[in-house]
Amino acid sequence: MQVKAFAAQSATTPLALTNIERRAVGPDDVAIEILFCGVCHSDLHTARGEWGGVRFPCVPGHEIVGRATAVGKNVSKFKVGALVGVGCLVDSCRHCAPCAAGLEQYCDNGFTGTYNGHLFGTGENTYGGYSAAVVVDQRFVLSIRHGENDLAATAPLLCAGITTWSPLRHWQAGPGKKVGIVGIGGLGHMGIKLSRALGAHTVAFTTSAGKRQAAIDLGADEVVVSRDPDEMAKHGNSFDLIINTVAASHDLDAFLTQLKLDGAMVLVGAPAHPHPSPTVFNFLLKRRSLAGSAIGGLPETQEVLDFCAEKGITADVELIRMQDIEAAYARMLKSDVKYRFVIDMASLKAA
Repeated sequence: MQVKAFAAQSATTPLALTNIERRAVGPDDVAIEILFCGVCHSDLHTARGEWGGVRFPCVPGHEIVGRATAVGKNVSKFKVGALVGVGCLVDSCRHCAPCAAGLEQYCDNGFTGTYNGHLFGTGENTYGGYSAAVVVDQRFVLSIRHGENDLAATAPLLCAGITTWSPLRHWQAGPGKKVGIVGIGGLGHMGIKLSRALGAHTVAFTTSAGKRQAAIDLGADEVVVSRDPDEMAKHGNSFDLIINTVAASHDLDAFLTQLKLDGAMVLVGAPAHPHPSPTVFNFLLKRRSLAGSAIGGLPETQEVLDFCAEKGITADVELIRMQDIEAAYARMLKSDVKYRFVIDMASLKAA
C-alpha cells in the first residue's frame, strides 16, 4: 500500500512530502497507523548523509507510537486497536547468541534498522516513522501502556529512553549507587529521570550554570557545572557509573577522574568526530572502565516502557507539525528544544 511520508532524496535536499510503498500485512505482521514520532539526532545525521552507508530516499523516524490497524493470522499478542510502539530496529537474524539473549541490537549478523535498511546495506531499504503507517513483524512491536494523553511524550522512550535505561540496568544503577549523567538534552533528560526513579543518587553534569534549575526539576539530586574545576573537584573519585550522552567530541579525562575504584563511564552519544584519546593512567590507577552502549533489545525496551507507565514517567517534549521538520532540525543543532521534538502525524494526513 502507498502511504504519505516525508523523505530526504539526497544528503543535500530538505525533507519533503512523498509517497512510499508499505508491504502487505503478512501472517506475523502488525500494521500500524502512526500517531506520533519522536525526532532523534540520528534522524538528522542520517538524512544529511553524515554517517556512512545512507541509502536514499531516506524516511527517518524510530520513536514510533501508533495504533494497530490490522494483524496477521499468526499474531496473538496484539489486537486491532491496540496502542503499540516501534523503536530503532525492525528485524535481526534471530538465531545468534545476542538475539537469543534478547539483545537484538548487538546481533552478530547486523540488525535491520527501522530506517536506512540493513546495517550492511543488503536487502530492501526500510522507511521510518516520518510516515502515515508502517508494517512490522510482531517480534519487533511493543505494547504501550501509557494513557492516550501521554502518547506523544511516550514516543521518545523508544530511543532516548531505552538508550539510557539499558546501561543503567546493565551497570545496576539503584539505591546506594552514585550515577552521573553528562549532558541535559534528549538522552540526558531521560537519563536523569530514569536514574532517579531507580533509586540512585543522581548527579547531572552540564556546561551551563543556567541549566542547574532545569536539571533539579528533572530529578537530579545535585548538579555539577563541568567547566568549574572546583565543582568537579568536589566529586572526584566518587561515581559508580557515569552515562555520557554528549554527541560532540570532548575531553573524556575530566569525567573519568570522577569515577571511583571500578567505576565505569558509558558512552551513548555518537559524535561526528572522535573524542581525544583519554590518558591511560586514568584507567590504570582506579581500575576504571570506559564502555559503550547501543539502544536496547526488545525485552529491555518493553521493560522501560512498562516501568515508565507504572511510574508515570514520560519525556519532556515539544509537539511539531511534520511540515516543520527542517526548522526543528535547525533548532536541534542549536540545542533549542526541551528536550525532544515529537511530530504529530495528524499534520501529515493534512499535508
